[in-house]
Amino acid sequence: MGATTFTIDGLRRVDRIVTAHVESGTVPGAVWLLARGDHVHVGCAGVAHLGSGQPIGRDALFRISSMTKPVTAVAALSCVEDGLLRLDEPVDRLLPELADPTVLEHEDAPLSWVVPARRPILVRDLLTFTMGLGIVMAPPGTVPLADALVELELGQGPPAPDGLPEPDEWIRRLGTLPLLHHPGARWMYGTGSDVLGVALARATGRPFEQVLQERVLEPLGMGDTSFWVDPSKRDRLVTAYRTDSADGSLVAFDEPDGQWSHPPAFPSGAAGLVSSIDDMFTFARMLLDGGAAPAGRVLSRAAVEAMTTDQLTAEQAHGAGLVDGWFASHGWGFGVSVVTRRADIAGSVGSYGWDGGLGTCWMNDPGEGLVTLLMTQGAWSSPAPPPVCTDFRAAAWAALAG
Repeated sequence: MGATTFTIDGLRRVDRIVTAHVESGTVPGAVWLLARGDHVHVGCAGVAHLGSGQPIGRDALFRISSMTKPVTAVAALSCVEDGLLRLDEPVDRLLPELADPTVLEHEDAPLSWVVPARRPILVRDLLTFTMGLGIVMAPPGTVPLADALVELELGQGPPAPDGLPEPDEWIRRLGTLPLLHHPGARWMYGTGSDVLGVALARATGRPFEQVLQERVLEPLGMGDTSFWVDPSKRDRLVTAYRTDSADGSLVAFDEPDGQWSHPPAFPSGAAGLVSSIDDMFTFARMLLDGGAAPAGRVLSRAAVEAMTTDQLTAEQAHGAGLVDGWFASHGWGFGVSVVTRRADIAGSVGSYGWDGGLGTCWMNDPGEGLVTLLMTQGAWSSPAPPPVCTDFRAAAWAALAG
């Protein structure tokens, strides 16, 4: 093993650490991958379904939830390069439902207490999550806008494909609500990627799922990535689990014949995809290689650099983030987080990626030429990455040989 890849002891430690989490019952199963140069290391542990005895395999299919966002961003930048939309144009041309937005006077104001937005929502705002609206974390009955987002079935909770209306109706409902912040003023998580999916469908004249297929999945040979799982592959789809808040046990919330077993009415650009570790490695490697892939270039190097550069101002990041203090060492590019200050063992400055709250995490480190991927079927119990993810990452960077 060359000095430019990994140490043998380091890889063994990665395997041992993830396997220990599986054996302790933290997650039913896991598949993980580390790649550097031509060296690719893959490990598997545990089962695909609790009580089944079916070993989890390298070809297992996982609901990658928010790891969908970077895939959507790549499709969007591909459309920008083709002149189908522009980063700094208002979304009004494609999404008249969001033209002339209004903004709440304050966060918990009644929905009628609004002022005109200072400017239109831009395509750039969708990619940087600064459109003025996102997931609003508030107890029921405390923030009228949060209650309205739930009542209108606009995707405020965990991914639930069966609970969303079709795209034109989804964007119509969204357009009836005010924004929480003025466009461009502050980072708010999530909703921008779903809006972007609707915009891309209208910009291309094709359904969003076809846009992803033609611009990202097919060129990269990502044949296991889609918004639903065909019956021929159903035996590879793991059961998704959540942690019961009462006793800490793992409870199934989506079986292989559940919500991802048929085409959704609304293909979510924020959290809808199912994928495999090798498909996501192909995607990650394409970005690490500056947009190039064996079958041809997916994005220009300039587009990848823009995507993986922190695009936020200090004002946009102030007081934002899913976890307190997160923006002290991270920024946000186009659909990915970016490490801006070395605050952990894992991830040099300039590292980028994103995770999925249903149990997956990904990070590229261009400085080290490193790709790391971990896939489990155990949903996170908070916005902060669980120990299986942080322990995996720490061990991955410790495995570097030089």
